[in-house]
Amino acid sequence: MKKTTRSLLVLAAIASFAGTMSFAQSGEAVYKAHCQSCHGATGTPNPGIAKLLGVKPAPDYKGEPEAAMIAAVKDGKGKMKPVHGLTDAQIKDAVQYFRSLK
Repeated sequence: MKKTTRSLLVLAAIASFAGTMSFAQSGEAVYKAHCQSCHGATGTPNPGIAKLLGVKPAPDYKGEPEAAMIAAVKDGKGKMKPVHGLTDAQIKDAVQYFRSLK
């Protein structure tokens, strides 16, 4: 009985810790996981992707309001599909990270 209880407590602790860690991603980590494949690691898209999807380099988005960029991530825009599974805070952090790229 003690072994089973201890095993359940350890499993619960691991699950709790893993859940906490998934929400503690930085804007950079979220960007790399969800945005980098199209927008590029440094904010400069691959020329083929840029031509195919109309993705511009990060500095070209500087004039875009942050709220519009957040809406584009949530709802999609043009050929960009919406990104699902992120919290509002994660989206805001990823947008801020993208805006910091030169």
